[in-house]
Amino acid sequence: MLLGISGSLRAASTNTYLMRAAARAYGGDTVEADLNLPLYNGDLEAKGIPAAVQTLADQIAQAEAVVISTPEYNKAIPGVLKNALDWVSRTEGSPWLDKPVAIMSAAAGRAGGERTQFSLRLCLVPFRPVIINTPEILVAKSSEQFDADGNLVNEFHAKQLATAMAALRAAVG
Repeated sequence: MLLGISGSLRAASTNTYLMRAAARAYGGDTVEADLNLPLYNGDLEAKGIPAAVQTLADQIAQAEAVVISTPEYNKAIPGVLKNALDWVSRTEGSPWLDKPVAIMSAAAGRAGGERTQFSLRLCLVPFRPVIINTPEILVAKSSEQFDADGNLVNEFHAKQLATAMAALRAAVG
């Protein structure tokens, strides 16, 4: 099972569209993570890990691989994604350890979210996943790259996505 994580909560997010395109290219069963979590708060944690957070940690642990597609907010990852990473770090076990992970981004700018990917890599380092490094999936001017149904229409990006998902499958072994 592939776990898809979108760093955006918007229903019409191009990152959700990109994550879904990656899941189709990967093939097989996919579960989409829900990052609509409470803000991390040590006092809340002291009362117990929220059920939605534990569900996310369990999904990561049970997945054979993970795809994360994230927008770039102020040259870094969005707060919703950072919050999810922080919460999962507080759960038992190490769900990310040695987990094959492909990261990608879709952004309005011409760099396609390059800085957010760098930021995300830094945030994932303590968890020790296996990050697929190439090809980089950077979808610039993302509102022009998907049709009205959310399908990726850019042939270049579709080929890169297929190559990246083949690399992710190979990492699963």
